[in-house]
Amino acid sequence: MKDLDEKASSLLVQKDQLNKVGKKISEVSNSINEIFEYEKETEISIQSLYDEIDDLESSFKNNGESFDLDEADEILLELDLLEVNEVTKINRVEHLKIDFLLKDNMAWDEYLSLVNNYAENNNIDLSEPFNGLLSKSQEANLRKIIKDDFTYKAPDCDRYDYLIAGTSGLLCGLIDIVFVGAPGKSILGDGVDGFANLATEKFAKCMGWDADKALEKGSNTTASAIGFLERKFKINYDQATSASVGGAVNNLSLKNHHLKSIGHSPDIIGLFFSVLNQFTNTSTFVSNGNIITVDTENFSLQGSNFVSKIFCGIANWFGHIMSDWAGSSGTVGQGGRGTGVPIPFYNLFLGLELGEFGTHKQSFATIATKVFEQGYDARHGIAMAIPVLINELIIRLCWVVKARFYHGKEWSQCIPLERNPELKRMICVGHGALCLVDGTDATIRGGGEPVTTLLRMNLIAWTRFAHLSLKELNAWLQEGKIDHEEINLYLDSEFEQRLSSSYGRARP
Repeated sequence: MKDLDEKASSLLVQKDQLNKVGKKISEVSNSINEIFEYEKETEISIQSLYDEIDDLESSFKNNGESFDLDEADEILLELDLLEVNEVTKINRVEHLKIDFLLKDNMAWDEYLSLVNNYAENNNIDLSEPFNGLLSKSQEANLRKIIKDDFTYKAPDCDRYDYLIAGTSGLLCGLIDIVFVGAPGKSILGDGVDGFANLATEKFAKCMGWDADKALEKGSNTTASAIGFLERKFKINYDQATSASVGGAVNNLSLKNHHLKSIGHSPDIIGLFFSVLNQFTNTSTFVSNGNIITVDTENFSLQGSNFVSKIFCGIANWFGHIMSDWAGSSGTVGQGGRGTGVPIPFYNLFLGLELGEFGTHKQSFATIATKVFEQGYDARHGIAMAIPVLINELIIRLCWVVKARFYHGKEWSQCIPLERNPELKRMICVGHGALCLVDGTDATIRGGGEPVTTLLRMNLIAWTRFAHLSLKELNAWLQEGKIDHEEINLYLDSEFEQRLSSSYGRARP
């Protein structure tokens, strides 16, 4: 806070100097205008002088008399044509020496001492420097801008907004029930599985896999591509059973090792542990609420230095994810779906060794593991995201149409950004309706069994709804207060514009 006060004091002094300089510039401008006016009057007087001289000369010639210049001077004096007006004297402005700002060895404290000296000499109060930076009109205008654009506001939704959001959510909830459902019993899920297989094959081709050779051998192309990527992107943390880690991880199996091994998670946490395990010859697992690290056989990363090894570690992580997300080569080769990699951050649930649910009194971590073992992986996550995405698009599109043609706003005001409080409320209501339909269906079909119930729950929809609900709750609690996130976004955009314009001017 002290640093801000010091900077505000500096700005207050600079403002005082600018005001004084502005006044002096105005005085100089007025004096210059006086000079111009005097010059015009002088020109008129000189022209009158010439006319008088011509008249006198003509008069003397007509009368046959000689022209006397001394007599002409007496006439000019009588006419006051030689009188000179005095120009107002302009006093010099006191200034703050700032040439030291160009020197690298000048300290901030020394600059502040000059600021304080100037303030003392000019009767400037620095006790509350922020109060004097803006004029009353500027302060009122700033308060209005902050209130209109940078404060939390209650949404002004009408019944049509809620009707649109609710209808969209119910419709997408039905899409979720009919086309998503549970893993392995999903129309959209089958399509996503096919996409995953195709993506794995395309990536393997880019890495040098020969699809024609696999077809000649009569092999399953997807299984062949997965096997190729597993050999090409070898990692040291791919243990698949409890025996392979000396019993350190309980119930580790082929169906859940992608979940329990943190390096297999397709998110920033998985990337970090993958690179760490490759560097330290370890494997890190999460199981029964604990993080377990075991030593592995020596593993040598390619690369000649630390940076190149980091790059190779990241490449190994991504390549191995691409081989595992479509299932294992053995399972896919036998016509099965296989167990892929978990939904990003899903393995955090394994840290919740809490509660006793269902007839078997299982903890939440155990239930999350069993749900994953039945196909609740990243591919199913993509399938679940489809009705959520459709819901968002419908609501945003309807909001744009309503804003443009019902409220008559300009197109520039109809950009469906989530920062708009009405749109944010509509999206929250829409996802709430979707989750209501999804939760009701999952509860009925689950029959009280937590694993069966969670298999039909749309985790993506519930996560999105929870996120929006927290933002709505925060906006309600903070109503009328400053939205710092909105200010940061505004400042970021302003800085980008300034930098881009400065860069444009700097280019030759």
